[in-house]
Amino acid sequence: MARRVELVFDIVSPNAYLIWYPLRDVLQRTGAGLDILPAFLAGMHRLTGNAPPMIRDKDVKGKVEYGMLEFQRFIAKHELSKFTMNPKFPFNSILLQRLLFAANQDGRAVQFIDAMLPEVWENQIDVSDADAIGKVLENNSFDAADLLSRASTDEVKQGLVDSTSQVVERGAFGIPTVWVGDEMFFGKERLGQIEEELAQQ
Repeated sequence: MARRVELVFDIVSPNAYLIWYPLRDVLQRTGAGLDILPAFLAGMHRLTGNAPPMIRDKDVKGKVEYGMLEFQRFIAKHELSKFTMNPKFPFNSILLQRLLFAANQDGRAVQFIDAMLPEVWENQIDVSDADAIGKVLENNSFDAADLLSRASTDEVKQGLVDSTSQVVERGAFGIPTVWVGDEMFFGKERLGQIEEELAQQ
């Protein structure tokens, strides 16, 4: 049976961008496949009591600053210099995540992420502008009208709710979360452990 990596993904997380490209390198080296598990990070936080680091750690002297230092070190190590903070961060990602869920139904989640990530985290697209999002999709061989229409259906809305609940039930509490079989790894810093686990399987 082919080795598979499951990635819990919400485009709102800068760390989702930062892990995406190095993780793809790991998959290429190991020959492992990738399954995307769309989730709504704000919903995960509500279900688990978690919060973004800048909120959770704001009263811990030096911790937010150190987190930013490690953030920059990761960018430098993996040569992700195109990354820029989206001016609307933290933004509501519900539309993007519903679109991702719909794309995943079509087996095109990876292509969707490849199309949208650079727009959100390099080109600073207005994530609240459905027309701008639609243009990105059309430029990447998606039927934007179809995806946007499906994103507003009860099926897709409930599907994203269910997908979010399911990853939380499995133990996820934040983005990015990765499973290799039954082994869970949280955080972009676990790439080495993920690759080791794939090598052992």
